[in-house]
Amino acid sequence: MPKMKTHKGATKRMKVTGTGRVKRTKAYKSHKLEVKSAKRKRSLRQDGMVSSADRRRVSKLLPYR
Repeated sequence: MPKMKTHKGATKRMKVTGTGRVKRTKAYKSHKLEVKSAKRKRSLRQDGMVSSADRRRVSKLLPYR
């Protein structure tokens, strides 16, 4: 069976941590920022983790990570 290909879009957006969890950037930080509060924009700066419900789907996109 041939090797699986890594999904390049997922590689650029996510990173696997040392413990095996998947780190991602948060959405809604690109435009219409004058509407959002400063507190909300600050919280969007921090990275989020992929939820446990999506972990299996992401692991298929990143097979060798």
